[in-house]
Amino acid sequence: MHFHQPEDQIFRFRRRLAVAVGFVVVCFSVLFARFFWLQVVQQSYYQTRAEENRIALLPIVPNRGLIVDRNGEVLSNNYSAYTLEITPSKVPNLEATIDELAKEVSIEAKDRKRFKRLMEENKNFDSLAIRNRLSDEEVARFIARRYRFPGVEIKARLFRNYPQGALASHLVGYISRINDRDQEKIEDDDQEDNYEGTEYFGKTGLEQKYEYALHGETGFEQVEVDSGGRAVRALSRIPPVPGANLHLTVDLKLQEIAEKAFGDNKGALVAIEPSTGGILALVSMPGFDPSLFVDGIDPQNWRDLNESPDRPMVNRAINGAYPPGSTFKPYMALAALELGKRSPSQTISDPGFFDFGGHKFRDDKPGGHGTVDMYKSIVVSCDTYYYRLANDLGIENIAGFMAPFGFGSPTGVDIEGEGRGILPSAEWKMKRFKQKWYPGETVSIGIGQGYNAYTPIQIAQAVATLANNGVMFRPHIVNYIENSKTGARTYMEPKPVRTIALKPENLEFIKHAMEGVNQEGGTGGQVFKGAGYTSAGKTGTAQVIGIKANEKYSAAHTAKEHRDHGLFIAFAPVDKPRIAVAALVENGGFGAQSAAPIVRQVLDYYLLGKVPGAPAVLPAKPAAPAPGDDDQESD
Repeated sequence: MHFHQPEDQIFRFRRRLAVAVGFVVVCFSVLFARFFWLQVVQQSYYQTRAEENRIALLPIVPNRGLIVDRNGEVLSNNYSAYTLEITPSKVPNLEATIDELAKEVSIEAKDRKRFKRLMEENKNFDSLAIRNRLSDEEVARFIARRYRFPGVEIKARLFRNYPQGALASHLVGYISRINDRDQEKIEDDDQEDNYEGTEYFGKTGLEQKYEYALHGETGFEQVEVDSGGRAVRALSRIPPVPGANLHLTVDLKLQEIAEKAFGDNKGALVAIEPSTGGILALVSMPGFDPSLFVDGIDPQNWRDLNESPDRPMVNRAINGAYPPGSTFKPYMALAALELGKRSPSQTISDPGFFDFGGHKFRDDKPGGHGTVDMYKSIVVSCDTYYYRLANDLGIENIAGFMAPFGFGSPTGVDIEGEGRGILPSAEWKMKRFKQKWYPGETVSIGIGQGYNAYTPIQIAQAVATLANNGVMFRPHIVNYIENSKTGARTYMEPKPVRTIALKPENLEFIKHAMEGVNQEGGTGGQVFKGAGYTSAGKTGTAQVIGIKANEKYSAAHTAKEHRDHGLFIAFAPVDKPRIAVAALVENGGFGAQSAAPIVRQVLDYYLLGKVPGAPAVLPAKPAAPAPGDDDQESD
């Protein structure tokens, strides 16, 4: 029998033990190395990751600033409401989830359509509202079944409110959800951090122009969250800074009276304080309800607004370009005085037309106005006088004199979307049409027709400048911006844009003639009879379509959309003007019949505090024309 030696057994045992020990040492070395890597080398990284899982940094959206008129009447504010929101990335089957939600909370077809549209338009948002303004009962019902709907939350949101409805809608504007274009602007303006969590952005009007002031500064809150991502407790908080409040120069009651005075007519009105440029009323009719846009306007309402022939989304006051008609004549007369082309006493004999190269430019009165001096030319609005005057002045003198009054240039009013208008000249025509200017084209310019096209706010600024003896202020809507936290006010200090060098005696003459317009015998005399204050004005009627030679214009035989526009400009009191107004009624016919009654109501309220018992009565159909009123040009 063969027996192994004890030494051999011991050697083999030791070898196996060494291998085992080595294996264990290697394993523990690997574990230690990994442990050292994780706990020492990358300690900061994983500690940060753990904190991020435990702590969430949540943005706190600030309250948007208020917009109030000069008397503290609110035009735009906020209210809080609950929304039901879905985070699409956390919901496996979106349609099925919405169907189940509809069993707990009322979700209509329009809510689904809006949600689908929001998904298409706002791909950067974590959560989107499927329902807004939930009732307390709906909130309680959902919370009781919340566990069934991962990715769905109830959130408290602030919503913009427009308590005045469509009143002053073009002036105030509206906010709506941030789209790609808004996001680009936010990034360009380096405002990304300040718009964390913000879903709305100003789109038009003051809401757009003063977006960053109204928005405020976003705050942040550090909260500890559980494994389900729900907040457990707050750790730290940087409070938001509420948006600034806008205090306007606008008188909301004056705005309301002006809008009501238009009735169902389309048009615009701008009232300015001549000594400061502060806008007292800015009307564009028809308006719209800004609240329609806050939650995302539905397709039907958008079609109704966008496709309406009345174009309610167009701000006519700052973006509509219209011929000024005979409201241009006082400036033509002033140009003649300043340039030495006419004296006040110089007269013409008006046969009822002006013959230029065999073409007759007709006056508004068949047979003419007889002997006409400058005063009478303004009071009775004699076209023939201004046909001749325009021909004598020439287009370059006219354009050069009118430009400082702001005709054909944006006023710089503090809302976006202002139009430029057209102050015609030989240079402008060559640039626009690549054609030279013909002398015959100058004739119609003298009565505010031809290529003339200005915005109502430009016309109002020119009236205010005339009333203020040639000192022009930039029209502005905001009086001051108020820090909602400290109450500090930043005023929009009125600063003269320019002072037009005009001879005092010439200014006084033009003002006196415009005062005659509103007295007995003037084109505005009937409307301003017994006003109780002195006012200066000028009527105007502007062609919409051209009239062929030897034809007469007849409103009764013209489609409404092709009828003349009615205009009226005024300022009062004459000796120390407190208000200057320009009003335009689209297709309203003669300015004395359509626009002047609106201006009378505006002046009555602002100067005397008189509130009309009913809107101004505008003719539903053209009134029977006075002799000669069917002619090509009038007022």
